[in-house]
Amino acid sequence: MSTIEHFEYDNNIVKKFALATVVFGVIGMLVGLLIALQLVFPSLNFTETFFGEYTSFGRLRPLHTNAVIFAFVGNGIFMGVYYSLQRLLKTPMYSKALSNFHFWGWQLIILCAAITLPLGITSSHEYAELEWPIDIAIAVVWLAFGINMIGTIIKRREKHMYVAIWFYIATFVTVTVLHIFNNLEIPISLTKSIPVFAGVQDALVQWWYGHNAVAFFLTTPYLGLMYYFLPKAANRPIFSYRLSIIHFWALIFIYIWAGPHHLLYTSLPDWAQSLGMVFSLMLIAPSWGGMLNGLLTLRGAWDKVAQDPVLKFMVVAVTAYGMSTFEGPMMSIKSFNAITHYTDWTIAHVHVGALGWNGMMTFGVLYWLIPKIYGTKLHSIKLANTHFWLGTLGIVFYAIPLYWGGVTQQLMWKQFTPDGFLQYPNFLETVTQIIPMYAIRAFGGLMFFAGLFVMIYNLVKTMSAGKLIKSEPASAPALESTYVAKKGEHWHRILERKSVLFTVLTIIAIAIGGMVEIFPMMWVDDNVPKIATVEPYTPLELHGRDIYIREGCVGCHSQMIRPFRAETERYGEFSKSGEFIYDRPFLWGSKRTGPDLHRIGGKYSDSWHYNHMLDPESMSPGSIMPPYPWLLTADMDVSTMKRQIEVLQMLNTPYPEGYEDIAVDDLNKQAVIVADNLKKDGVKQADLEKKEIVALIAYLQRLGTDIKKEQITENK
Repeated sequence: MSTIEHFEYDNNIVKKFALATVVFGVIGMLVGLLIALQLVFPSLNFTETFFGEYTSFGRLRPLHTNAVIFAFVGNGIFMGVYYSLQRLLKTPMYSKALSNFHFWGWQLIILCAAITLPLGITSSHEYAELEWPIDIAIAVVWLAFGINMIGTIIKRREKHMYVAIWFYIATFVTVTVLHIFNNLEIPISLTKSIPVFAGVQDALVQWWYGHNAVAFFLTTPYLGLMYYFLPKAANRPIFSYRLSIIHFWALIFIYIWAGPHHLLYTSLPDWAQSLGMVFSLMLIAPSWGGMLNGLLTLRGAWDKVAQDPVLKFMVVAVTAYGMSTFEGPMMSIKSFNAITHYTDWTIAHVHVGALGWNGMMTFGVLYWLIPKIYGTKLHSIKLANTHFWLGTLGIVFYAIPLYWGGVTQQLMWKQFTPDGFLQYPNFLETVTQIIPMYAIRAFGGLMFFAGLFVMIYNLVKTMSAGKLIKSEPASAPALESTYVAKKGEHWHRILERKSVLFTVLTIIAIAIGGMVEIFPMMWVDDNVPKIATVEPYTPLELHGRDIYIREGCVGCHSQMIRPFRAETERYGEFSKSGEFIYDRPFLWGSKRTGPDLHRIGGKYSDSWHYNHMLDPESMSPGSIMPPYPWLLTADMDVSTMKRQIEVLQMLNTPYPEGYEDIAVDDLNKQAVIVADNLKKDGVKQADLEKKEIVALIAYLQRLGTDIKKEQITENK
């Protein structure tokens, strides 16, 4: 007979992550509300103020996404994991020191992100914008979390690992792999690095990471929370153990293949696009299996759902999970993707998941968990219900206008007159048409944001009515050192007993898809046909490209012309994979708030670009693009140019031997040429050849011109 052992659960670490979740929820959503309003009222970019350089849409957008994903949702994950893991395994966390290191380390990383992103220090990779020193810090803190979690699993008193823990394990191992491979980069300074992969290869690796950051940071850990907190709140067992097995293994195996569906109709090889599409469609089955497992847990308990705000939040969350995981595969069908991609439909889709699935589940967990660890009851059911309706209606007002706007955009982009000309050749017409929809979206965001403060008041009153149970007493029988499988016992029960084997099988399941898709792209040259006229960027163009990245221009402009008649008529020759072989990082973009820029080179004069950056409306009346006056006054900083050229040479960029020593001289010579062109057009400014605007113009004038050289060569 096993001895009963007494121990204590650590609720203090849960409280810390809960408070961080709420604080960063406010900050992340406040920034999101601001950038939503900037698209309606461009003056809210504050670019004419002394701090305007740091508050433009391009600088704040990655701050918003990082704050919501890694600060709000990230802390929410850790809050739920630290609470549920101890109770599921009947043991305190492996190490309080690691728990606290994890908490403070994660908050420090968030602080670094909040400082560096508005400063324009970014790698430009979506959901992975943070630069290399912060990437290393993330790896260290994430590893501490993993050691703490695995150590807790090893010393558990419960024989079998409940389904929530399966998802926690998959989250840890997969995010580790994704983070390492997507951040393979070579530093050239403390604040800048160059990715190892370029062009099409960089795009594939980034969206292998980007899609699976959604899958394994925003989805699998929250499924773990669903499997624990939903049955707890309903006081009912999960609907089906067998369905949870199918859900878990099918989901983690299939999800990892789906990244290329973000790159349909691009220069990515067709075989990779097709793999991404097929596996994305297959994702419907396991995703909806998980949704149904959650909702059917509440069978016969709908009266309780009607009365309990915690369950209301969770039902909407699971429903939003079902909606977004149906919509994602649909958007992976090429004909459907041709309508939705690069439009605001994508933004609506992402936010149904972020606000609905992650947001509402987090709120439900907070409302259930805070009274538990404070030994009291929720202060006000009525206020929780008010928050529920603010949140739910906020999502509706947020998403529907963007779906509408997305379809409007794409139909206008593709519309031709009976004579065969573009109906709306001026891209700006398609922007101004949907500004009212942006305004309704902002109103929905404001409703959702207001709900946060209702929750904060409710939780503060709840906490003040109770007292934190920092160390909660518990007891359980010691785990038997030997275990003999019972006759007829389900095979998965045996696997749950073997945590190391379970983890190894998880790694194998998530590794297969990545290897099949990525390895051929790295070592089979035919996947990226070379174009003889494509040359490396000049030093001035490289510097201009760095400025383009710093200002977040990729957040509004794509550099990928797809092989549609409407796009080639509007922009020019469709993009070829060989044109991007020197692009580190790739800048294809995910959304067009402004027009595609891949063939912008030579389309306008240097002075047009100068005036467009100084005052966009002077060149494009009605534009919602913010001005960039600091580019006209800031001197170029070329102190890292020599190191940049050296690293690019290491990565097989064919600069001549010794070119790193004369690169800055070449930069200055080209800058004088651009400055002279501006002066000929009447631009009067002292030391113009030293200003950042000159480098940016040089880069923009280079875009898409290599393919024109090829055409000239062929004609000769």
